[in-house]
Amino acid sequence: LTTDNRASWTHGRIEVSAKLPVGVGMWPAIWMLGVNIDDVGWPKCGEIDIMENVGYERGSIHGTVHTDAYNHVKGTAKGGSLYRQSAHAEFHLYAIEWFEDRIDFYVDDVKYFSFANDGKGDNATWPFDKPHYLILNAAIGGSWGGQYGVDDEIFPAQYLIDYVRVYKLRK
Repeated sequence: LTTDNRASWTHGRIEVSAKLPVGVGMWPAIWMLGVNIDDVGWPKCGEIDIMENVGYERGSIHGTVHTDAYNHVKGTAKGGSLYRQSAHAEFHLYAIEWFEDRIDFYVDDVKYFSFANDGKGDNATWPFDKPHYLILNAAIGGSWGGQYGVDDEIFPAQYLIDYVRVYKLRK
């Protein structure tokens, strides 16, 4: 599910209530990419991973940003994690609050990571002053989710979304 070419945002609160699929090989995510990806490419466009979970780390929730300076390819990605044992059994609220000077990451309104704008005016470290679109997906396998293979016994799997809400910041 994507809002590419439909809706995009710069700053605000983005939240998704979701119950995650379970099993080795699953890789559900809630994330955002800069709308300028076709012009500048990844990671220069900026990526905000509101929530990622890999099935072999049941209950571990990750929030990460990727930029030209900070990304997993270079081994410099910036992020945080927390554990929610019931992530696969109950709905949880995954959110970011995105400001001009930082992006705060939450699960159930518990802040577990904050990425600060270093103020350099450098797109390599802060490409988050431009619109981003939202993506919700459940990958199977892949470079991270498939590190320990894919357990065929997990199918059918469900990634349930209760709602998606976007709030604009008041000035």
